[in-house]
Amino acid sequence: MDESHVKQIIEQQVLTVAKAVEDKLDEEIFALERLDLDDLEALRERRLQQLKKAAERRSRWASLGHGEYTEISEKDFFSAVKASDRVVCHFYRDNWPCKVMDKHLSVLAQQHLETRFLKIHAEKSPFLTEKLRIVVLPTLALVKHAKVEGYVVGFDELGGTDEFSTEELEERLSKSEVIFSEGEGSTNQFKSSTAKRNVRQSESSNLSDSD
Repeated sequence: MDESHVKQIIEQQVLTVAKAVEDKLDEEIFALERLDLDDLEALRERRLQQLKKAAERRSRWASLGHGEYTEISEKDFFSAVKASDRVVCHFYRDNWPCKVMDKHLSVLAQQHLETRFLKIHAEKSPFLTEKLRIVVLPTLALVKHAKVEGYVVGFDELGGTDEFSTEELEERLSKSEVIFSEGEGSTNQFKSSTAKRNVRQSESSNLSDSD
């Protein structure tokens, strides 16, 4: 067998092997492409399900009064905390410190749809204030799964002044896990410098409960 014929045979074998390798690579690339498409479709489907569940939760929260800061009577307190997993209830009287708290809670109620924000007039609710041992006003009762898990009493944990920011109150509530700092329920958008503005509208204030 002459040298030229041998060379032809080798070249043909190389071409055959190269074609086989190329075909194999094409098959693997196609399989990978199909796998990627399937993965993307699965991710898309999971995301759609997550969005659907989130929308259902938000709809349920809205039907329960979440997203608003509302006043309820003493007799409605227990049904309200049983209906919502997370509740912040402000026990107040008509004084300046309680009005300061009102303004912050009004903002947070709109920002944290996962939690219901309520207020109860303490002097008109003697049974409840005694049962929950509410003494100093304002006091926030932090309720999770129908159980009072803690309190924010006055402004002591907020710097001891009525000049605290909404963000500082939010951080305190978040530590008690009665609101989400981030995530599905939270639409927190006041991390900018505007968050530091307080709601003080008077030069005079009285942090005691004597007025």
